[in-house]
Amino acid sequence: MSPLPPPQKDQAYVNVSALRGGMIEAPLEWIIDTAQPGERLNLPALPFLLQHSKTGDTFLFDLGIRKDWQKFGPNVIGLVEKLQFDIVVEQDVVDSLAAGGLSADDVKHVCLSHLHLDHVGDPALFKQSTFVVGAGSREVLANGFPQNPHAPLPSDLLPLVRTRFLDLSTAPPLGPFEHALDFYGDGSVYIVDAGTGHVAGHVNLLARTSPDGAWVFLAGDSAHDRRLLYGEAKIPCHNIFGCAHLDPEKSAEHIAHIRELMEGEPRVQVIIAHDRPWFDENEKKDVWFPGGKLPPL
Repeated sequence: MSPLPPPQKDQAYVNVSALRGGMIEAPLEWIIDTAQPGERLNLPALPFLLQHSKTGDTFLFDLGIRKDWQKFGPNVIGLVEKLQFDIVVEQDVVDSLAAGGLSADDVKHVCLSHLHLDHVGDPALFKQSTFVVGAGSREVLANGFPQNPHAPLPSDLLPLVRTRFLDLSTAPPLGPFEHALDFYGDGSVYIVDAGTGHVAGHVNLLARTSPDGAWVFLAGDSAHDRRLLYGEAKIPCHNIFGCAHLDPEKSAEHIAHIRELMEGEPRVQVIIAHDRPWFDENEKKDVWFPGGKLPPL
């Protein structure tokens, strides 16, 4: 693995704060192959706020779950029932921002790791933001409801005039990953191609959290449980719930790259979107907006 880019003189970075985005109780048998029958786990849906050290630019990675998620319609409700999810959203991403005096209109960029219910929030509330998604998300939207009557999400989910569909296929490699875009051009934030294992258009984010070489890797739904990252479990294909990934083999390959990053870069903190151990460890710590931020490693 090539090392990550070293810090430059007067290196730009971002302050990263966790946000509340709802909780999903899900069957663990859908997530890891070592789960016991009937075992369930209550998972956070974690958005993150990034604030640029030099410009103050505000950037959200994922939007969590909207409070009125049932308004997505019967296809989403049916999917939630099939997967036996129990969704509770006491505080959504907009509430979390408002607690620190920010509104949706204050957010310049919204990067969605992918277009699933528990990551897209309510994009209509972000009327001034530019949306940033992987190129494969264009296909997901084109195949949305009502064009595809069975699709869970609508084809007009995102405002196309304010959406950047990133084709990362020509972006250079970064660490163990084949393609990553230097979003600001200053080495502070990289959008990483996560492949098509989970879903088309899936992206991760690597953010520099200090001027001297600390990072956080926001892995989205590359894995739904840390045991997959550690090699302690594998992705299952359940006879009732199906598979959490479109292509589990490709997902396993991407997980292997993340593991390589974890082993080769000790100053990189890796957080998955539904990271229950991270949530339990940090729920009472000063890592949440407003006021808190992830401490650099």
